[in-house]
Amino acid sequence: MKENVIFCYSGTGNCLDMARNIAKSLGDTDIIMMRKYPAVTDVREAKRVGFIFPCYGGGLPGHVERYLHDIKVSPDAYTFAINQSAAYKGEGLRKLNELIPLDYWAAVTHQCTCIWLFPHDLMLPKMGAVEAQARSEHFAEKFARDIKDGVKTKRAVPKAYVNTLEHSQWPVIARKQGQTLKANDNCVKCGTCAKVCPMENIRYVGDAVVFGDKCISCCACVQYCPQEAINFGKITEKRERYHNVNVTVDDLNQEIISY
Repeated sequence: MKENVIFCYSGTGNCLDMARNIAKSLGDTDIIMMRKYPAVTDVREAKRVGFIFPCYGGGLPGHVERYLHDIKVSPDAYTFAINQSAAYKGEGLRKLNELIPLDYWAAVTHQCTCIWLFPHDLMLPKMGAVEAQARSEHFAEKFARDIKDGVKTKRAVPKAYVNTLEHSQWPVIARKQGQTLKANDNCVKCGTCAKVCPMENIRYVGDAVVFGDKCISCCACVQYCPQEAINFGKITEKRERYHNVNVTVDDLNQEIISY
């Protein structure tokens, strides 16, 4: 096992890009993806263990909270977490900290990827995608320095109980919104949407693209479709697509990425 381990969930690339930039600076690092059940959960040999994840509906994405219960970390390890969102942190950091106490935590905003909820250029502070990416890379350098130096965050992890009710309803909202997904005539049946879906919620039946009822609203199918053929009803038909320019579908589907 590497000296450093980063568990990462990423829907459309921003968090994986952050994880890779930090891993490159740290060296000797394994990024273990959490889009599905992690390939490795016992990381008690690692000296530093981190978590990088977005905010979905005020909390942790997908089944990440369930996965966290199975992750074993040495009590002597230095632990850290980076939360990325379009605007607010949510309760994800608190949930993580209750299971795996954190030495260091930080939050940074980036472009919105939940395309049915908001246009991609919504973020606080508001800025364009190029500027937001440069800002993310700047923060990754800072976070990596802090992690190398063993910096401990003096502020308490935000409790964000105000987001608890919101997040408790998010799975229902996401599944309901997922039922509006459809592929239009631009679809060339390339398979990208099915490949990038972490829930295996998309399949092909004859000439039709069929969406199931397990959507968690990661929006990867919409954002990565090369033909911009997939939409949430009519909401997203005229909205510009966005995914991190440095992250491909194949990148997202890796189980472990080593540096």
